[in-house]
Amino acid sequence: MAELTTSQPARHPDPTVRAQALAYLLFERPDLEKAEQFLNDFGLQTASCSPQTLYLRGTGPEPFCYRVQRAEKPRFIGFGFTVFSRDDLTRLSQLPGASTIQPAEYPGGGELVRLTDPSGFTVEAIYGQTPAEVLPHRDALPFNAAAQQPRVNDTQRPPVSPPEVLRLGHLVLEVADFQATCGWYTRHFGLIPSDVQVLPDGSPAVVFLRLDLGDTPADHHTLAMAQGFMPLYSHSAYEVIDADAVGMGQRILKERGWKHAWGIGRHVLGSQIFDYWQDPWEAKHEHYCDGDVFTADLPMGIHPVSREAMAQWGQDMPASFTKPKLTPAALKGMVHNLRHSPDLSLKKLITLAKLFG
Repeated sequence: MAELTTSQPARHPDPTVRAQALAYLLFERPDLEKAEQFLNDFGLQTASCSPQTLYLRGTGPEPFCYRVQRAEKPRFIGFGFTVFSRDDLTRLSQLPGASTIQPAEYPGGGELVRLTDPSGFTVEAIYGQTPAEVLPHRDALPFNAAAQQPRVNDTQRPPVSPPEVLRLGHLVLEVADFQATCGWYTRHFGLIPSDVQVLPDGSPAVVFLRLDLGDTPADHHTLAMAQGFMPLYSHSAYEVIDADAVGMGQRILKERGWKHAWGIGRHVLGSQIFDYWQDPWEAKHEHYCDGDVFTADLPMGIHPVSREAMAQWGQDMPASFTKPKLTPAALKGMVHNLRHSPDLSLKKLITLAKLFG
């Protein structure tokens, strides 16, 4: 039986605040037109666009879930959490290094506090946004099971178009300082570990963190973190209405010449039916449906990490999915973090490389 030998991940008994939702992601890209083309083909809809900034949204009431700023080099900056009250912003603004409460100059307005996590990612807490008008989307297709067949004298013909993204579902990051970073999110945003995958020495390889919404079911994970050799964006995931939307997304993105990363399959932890695609800068984006939801009282699961634990069925996870780009900057970061991160060792890197290629 797998056993965790480190202090994190663990839920915090009295967090600073409890995050309400994952609100948005913040990117920089050298070509806004190319970014918009991919994201529209992926199923996000343009909320507003200027020469310097692009905002995209799903069909829900969130004013936007994806911001792209024009910059010389592509970069993931960070993300935002919605919080429950202005008092939450006040509490967060008192943390070391936090900004004051500021107007949010985004679609939907509101106010925010800007923080930096121990791995260097920007984290914004936002409150008071004005909801956007909900956009129409198709219903889930009726499914004829062996014992129940609601579709009679009718056919199954989903529209041949980009799948409608309902909402931003989750974000996955790689970090070098796993213990400090995981502890920061559980302490200050009240995230709860749903499942952790551990290495043979009992240290965590991946943790899946969910929101603490009490008795209200929350997604299996809103933020996940993997042990890496430096801070990196791994992927973000977007919910669509059903498995046919996942499949149609694959058809549309393939026909329009975008690069496939992995799928279609069904995950083990989280259970989602998934399909991953890469944007023009090789950042991975996931379509998913049928994910698990947990209430706050469910305890954490502990599991051994392996390639086989990534999917129940479907295409095997390709080595390219987790293989890092060993640029001069990445190699410099690896050497620095091997010297300074208490969570990294050469032995652990070798173990991770053998597991994930």
